[in-house]
Amino acid sequence: MSEPLTPDSSGGLVRVRIDLGYDGTNFSGWALQPSHRTVQGVLEEALGVLFGATDRLATTCAGRTDAGVHARGQVVHVDIAEAPWARHELRAARRLAGLLPADVVVHDVRRAPLGFEARFSALWRRYSYTVHDGLGRWDPLLRNHVLRHRVAAGAALDVEAMNEASRQLIGEHDFTAFCRQRLGAGTIRTLLALSWVRDDDELVRADVLADAFCHSMVRSLVGALLEVGDRRQPPSWPADILGQRAGTATRAIDFRVAPAKGLVLEEVHYPHALAEQATRARRFRSL
Repeated sequence: MSEPLTPDSSGGLVRVRIDLGYDGTNFSGWALQPSHRTVQGVLEEALGVLFGATDRLATTCAGRTDAGVHARGQVVHVDIAEAPWARHELRAARRLAGLLPADVVVHDVRRAPLGFEARFSALWRRYSYTVHDGLGRWDPLLRNHVLRHRVAAGAALDVEAMNEASRQLIGEHDFTAFCRQRLGAGTIRTLLALSWVRDDDELVRADVLADAFCHSMVRSLVGALLEVGDRRQPPSWPADILGQRAGTATRAIDFRVAPAKGLVLEEVHYPHALAEQATRARRFRSL
């Protein structure tokens, strides 16, 4: 777990913020995995080449994404020795972009402010999830980025009912029902916003905003809310599951977790008081 750099503890290191996006189709998620292509793996390899590092330049991201999940607004920090950073600072974004594959796009590379941490300094993350529920011609170009969902009885998703169900989930809760358990990780999160809109006749998009997300939380929420949109369950059902599973150690199995391909990390927001937010975010929450 990384700590904020200070003038006395940096040891000649510069903390650098990298803003990037990626198409997750051909990645086995963000995190390093032996013998698998991951976003962290290709990014750290490119950073090592750019800055001539003999040891691994370990990166930390704002939110780890699973295999097949995409990002438009991922944020990363990495600590780099002062001398190589000074040589490349003015053209770091362009040079890093030239070393990365086409499915990773660099938006910005710059020196981070004192106390910045990509993960713990974040106030909130926003994801989107897009579903195709039409009966017309399917666009094959959407196959890696949109869930093709066949609605029961041939009717379109009931977006109004899905929004009614979503409103009942807003707030700080134990989201065990919608999280895949990880050893030592908590499941209490503050869901700040969750809403659905119809982009056109056949595309429905969810926007989900929270201070943080536990593993598979957004995809699980989407899976449960699709049950409501399909008219298989009433709008009160997801909140009922949430309450029943709180304080237990098992995720609900009454619905299918939505596939990864419809999910996009859209943006991450940071406060001005970075170190204070990082301290708050590290606490293990209980209700």
